[in-house]
Amino acid sequence: MKVFGIAGWSGSGKTTLLEKLIPALIARGLKVSVIKHAHHGFDIDKPGKDSWRHREAGAAEVMLACGTRWALMHECRAEPEPQLAELLARLAPCDLVLVEGFKQEPVPKLEVHRPAHGKPPLFAERDDIVAVASDAAIAATIPVLPLNDIAALADFIIGHCQLKV
Repeated sequence: MKVFGIAGWSGSGKTTLLEKLIPALIARGLKVSVIKHAHHGFDIDKPGKDSWRHREAGAAEVMLACGTRWALMHECRAEPEPQLAELLARLAPCDLVLVEGFKQEPVPKLEVHRPAHGKPPLFAERDDIVAVASDAAIAATIPVLPLNDIAALADFIIGHCQLKV
């Protein structure tokens, strides 16, 4: 599996970009998975439901399954937050794992940068950012791609990861 990150400040458009990139990459014949890092706690379960009750009772993991999907919820409890490598090891094989967040992990990344947001670019401080997707012209020593040119961004990721399509 190849791993490629999407980085940027909150509100820069990382999730929106991924929503467009995923189908473009799949249309080229790639099997794509995503790992998203949340800075705050989250819950995909609903209080009162059976699976929530199992977790609340102390289960370390609860798996839900139906005819259309399955999900594994793992409670960290006293464990440290898992590292990206641990999460990658749990994924089923695929061609490409896109990672949103995990800014500090040393994987190649595309930065989503919008100068109008007033935040400094990350690429100036990180050598694992290999390109920038922006909605404005910016000066950089790495490739700068148009944020809305999904085909060009998909081409870049495929080329950088040396994926066969």
